[in-house]
Amino acid sequence: MNIRPNYLRQGDTVGIIAPASPPELEKLEQGIPFLKSLGLRIKLGRHVADRHGYLAGTDEARLEDLHEMFADPQVKGIICACGGYGTARIAAQIDYNLIARNPKVFWGYSDITFLHTAIRQLTGLTTFHGPMVSSDMANEDFAPLSQLMFQQLFQPSELVYSEEISPLQVISPGEATGEIVGGNLTLIISTIGTEAELNTRGKLLFIEDVDEEPYRIDSMLNQLKMTGKLDEAYGIIVGDFKNAVPSKRKSSLTLHQVLDHYLAALNKPVMKGFLIGHCSPHFAIPLGTSAHLSTTLKTLRIAPGVK
Repeated sequence: MNIRPNYLRQGDTVGIIAPASPPELEKLEQGIPFLKSLGLRIKLGRHVADRHGYLAGTDEARLEDLHEMFADPQVKGIICACGGYGTARIAAQIDYNLIARNPKVFWGYSDITFLHTAIRQLTGLTTFHGPMVSSDMANEDFAPLSQLMFQQLFQPSELVYSEEISPLQVISPGEATGEIVGGNLTLIISTIGTEAELNTRGKLLFIEDVDEEPYRIDSMLNQLKMTGKLDEAYGIIVGDFKNAVPSKRKSSLTLHQVLDHYLAALNKPVMKGFLIGHCSPHFAIPLGTSAHLSTTLKTLRIAPGVK
């Protein structure tokens, strides 16, 4: 069952939480005005400024903020402050029935991928892979396209990604329709063997990552291959792989060689070059809605994420 959250209206309140690593508080404050410029009111999670080593507070504190935002009827959407590490630590303790009873916009990326996957698969809620408050909105060069992508939350609208946005390269030709799933490749791999293991059967699998060398991406794609995730998907959307260059090894395959090795012979549509991920601009997308990938037209058409 797929559940789309209600669209946002000007004057609505959105909650800001840090379910992974601690945000830089100065940047958090610098990012909030963008959300206010959209006509939104802001409610900060009670523990958003907490620190517990490399985590934004204890597991219990971060879980509490997540639950409180979903339970609060005045909060119409939840925007994550930043990624980093830590969402998998709280995933098993989340009250998914609470989320299913209170579906609302949930937005973030990177380490938030684990929550996107768990929430969608255990509740059916469509969530959003997009720029976050302290890591993106605080930047002086927050790209106009990145800003524009938030409009999809205020009105149900189809998204179309074409070469008007960036050059797209076909790795394997074809056409396919299916729900978009996925996100950060490292986090996708971390779901395997858990209750939140990513289901790619009949889906369009989206992957992206940052600061991972080609041999690491090779390892992760190999695991997706060996677990059947690549074969089960109807198509593959390759987003941005920022800083995917060798540093530990003098001799290395390139990112493109690695991608071609695992994806070129899949006999299904695979295209790379999408500015989705740790990049600027960042084309935000809903996860869990139907989309059509065409290598002939070099387009990705995505159904609305809100209702």
